[in-house]
Amino acid sequence: MKTIITLVLALVLAISTAIAQEFNGIATYKTDRSFDLPDDDSKESEIDDAMMKGIRDQMKKQFQKTFTLNFTNTESLYEEEESLAPPSVGSGMQILFSGGSDLVYRNIKEKTYAQASEIMGKEFLIEDAIKDQDWVLVKETKNIGQHVCFKATKTKTQKDRVFNEEKGAYEDSEKEVTTTVWYTPSIPIQHGPDDYYGLPGLVLEVNDGELTILCSKIVLNPKEGVQTDKPTKGKRVSQEKFNEIQDQKNKEMQEQFEDRKGKKGKSGVFIEVYGGM
Repeated sequence: MKTIITLVLALVLAISTAIAQEFNGIATYKTDRSFDLPDDDSKESEIDDAMMKGIRDQMKKQFQKTFTLNFTNTESLYEEEESLAPPSVGSGMQILFSGGSDLVYRNIKEKTYAQASEIMGKEFLIEDAIKDQDWVLVKETKNIGQHVCFKATKTKTQKDRVFNEEKGAYEDSEKEVTTTVWYTPSIPIQHGPDDYYGLPGLVLEVNDGELTILCSKIVLNPKEGVQTDKPTKGKRVSQEKFNEIQDQKNKEMQEQFEDRKGKKGKSGVFIEVYGGM
């Protein structure tokens, strides 16, 4: 315990020493997600092995994205690099992505954030206060590139939807997920990709259930400077209100899918993917 306390105090001291320095830069992150598609053994299924393979390949590409994090000592802006529109997965499959971040601005000094997001073509601007992160600092290190990184973890309850075969319907459920991140005190800022922040150093790697985020490049003090402009476009809502709207739209889409499937007398698969991209 004494060793852990000493480690924490050393990290706090390092941040206090460097606080007078002006840090700014651009970090590039690659995301990926493992996934399992539910089996559909119905004789009426229109999804054959070849189609299922195509769906798996398309989903894998959808989850492999590139993001940039522009940061200063107090502000950060996390956004996805432009890419081609996601491919269609066919009539036998409906995939709904819940969560994920299109554009996230965070101000550590003011303890506020703004996230631009979209639901079924409607733009929202989520504005709310930053929540404290219950990180547990772990006495374990590893190198990511040239940076020595420290480990931190936290446990959260995550929403899930499970298909009940007896009832023939999806049901809401919850599961415990442990998040592991690696941060580097050599860049003593409290920023990180997406919703992973609040540590005594820039977060370079995230393992959150099926989601993986890895920093592939860092440019400190770029000559062209960094852009951390707060997003302003979209209907302003709180995080709680946005979550309510999102949950309602998810249920509506699922009901529409089940209704279409029932009227056609054909089988299909509906998948909801929770969490960041």
